Amino acid sequence: MNSKSMSQNNIMSFSKDFNSKPEYKAVLNAVTQESLTKVGVNREMVTRLDHAYSHKLKSNPITNQKSSGRCWLFAGLNTFRYYAMEKMNIEAFEFSQNYPMFWDKFEKANYFLESILATLDESADSRLIMHLVKDPVQDGGQWDMFVNIIKKYGVVPQSAMPETESSSSTRVMDATLTAKLREYAAELRTRNENGEKMDALHERKIAMMNTIYRMLCVHLGQPPADFYWQWNDKDDKFHRDGTMTPQAFYDKYVGLDLDSMVCLINAPTADKPYNHLFTVDYLGNIVEGEIIRYLNVEIDVMKEAAMRQITEDKHAVWFGCDVGKELERGRGIMAEDTYDYESIYGETYTADKATRLNYGQSMMTHAMVFTGVDVSENGKTTKWRVENSWDDKNGDKGFFIMTDKWFNEYMYEVVIDKKFVPEEILKQLEGEPIHLTPWDPMGALASAN
Repeated sequence: MNSKSMSQNNIMSFSKDFNSKPEYKAVLNAVTQESLTKVGVNREMVTRLDHAYSHKLKSNPITNQKSSGRCWLFAGLNTFRYYAMEKMNIEAFEFSQNYPMFWDKFEKANYFLESILATLDESADSRLIMHLVKDPVQDGGQWDMFVNIIKKYGVVPQSAMPETESSSSTRVMDATLTAKLREYAAELRTRNENGEKMDALHERKIAMMNTIYRMLCVHLGQPPADFYWQWNDKDDKFHRDGTMTPQAFYDKYVGLDLDSMVCLINAPTADKPYNHLFTVDYLGNIVEGEIIRYLNVEIDVMKEAAMRQITEDKHAVWFGCDVGKELERGRGIMAEDTYDYESIYGETYTADKATRLNYGQSMMTHAMVFTGVDVSENGKTTKWRVENSWDDKNGDKGFFIMTDKWFNEYMYEVVIDKKFVPEEILKQLEGEPIHLTPWDPMGALASAN
């Protein structure tokens, strides 16, 4: 019998092997009646972890992205609100997440159409065109995309542009926008094939963007050019700023120098040498904005920088990870041994981080914020306190635990003040980045909900 095929003898042998071990029947009975994520939880892991940390920043009420992929926007704004609360002397504060989402989708639509105009020589079935039209205005994003939005449009308080049904549940809105943008891509390419000049194509694109703006307003409301701001602080003292623009609000109540921050990644694959600068082609949101820039560093460099930003500067850390791996959502635990798969399957998963990246088993899927770290007596990190944006029903009122070993395996990005990054690594920012293909795993966008 050709070994390429599965023979009846093979199947009989597999069946005999399965029936020879009572433990296989036991887990069959369990998993056919209850979910794997309940049956497989490692009890020893659950009992050894706690929510105590040697360094913990002041807590804010947990935010809720609901049925949207806006985690990267929530995480970015959640790092900002520490500054705003201190400057306004208030106990709690929340920025509008709907506001940057509007402008991100608006700018992504323009970025997409400009990318179509830049690739008119590509065939419609090329890998690049197929990549571009797959998700032109998806919810997800990267840190540098967040920075581009903030620099151009500023921020507003939640009250100035509150949530809508579509901001909290984006599926239908995204589908209608995507359908229209794919139509527009086909139209621009057809006009080019019929000999229309580039100036005329750009004029047509502007008319298309007017429609996109209108559609976004219908779903998300019209973003404010300015708003009226007044508040009572925690001492019940009244303050009034009057009419402010979003840019002025950012400057006065956040004021973080975004150019002082750098995105560190950990991608231990052979094609991405450490201590080099990378970018991803056709990944962005604002045409005139900054490109994506990553400094690829060893995991201990990333970890040390994140720890120091929390312990020395008392500032939260935006980060991106593969949140679904070894996650026990109810308890809010991300640990390397959350599930005992060996007892269930009689087999363990052995692929290392580089292999998982290369073969599509892992990538950055979600952005959150570090608000604490547990450091042992010998100065080593042991676990991390994570502020999530999935409401307060899971974990410790919405705060999760990440073990240090999980950090090693599934952490991909942190945003760090440059002063915590070794000088020899920072020098790479002055050079030309290595360009990665649009479908490289490090081009993944944070969007999990």
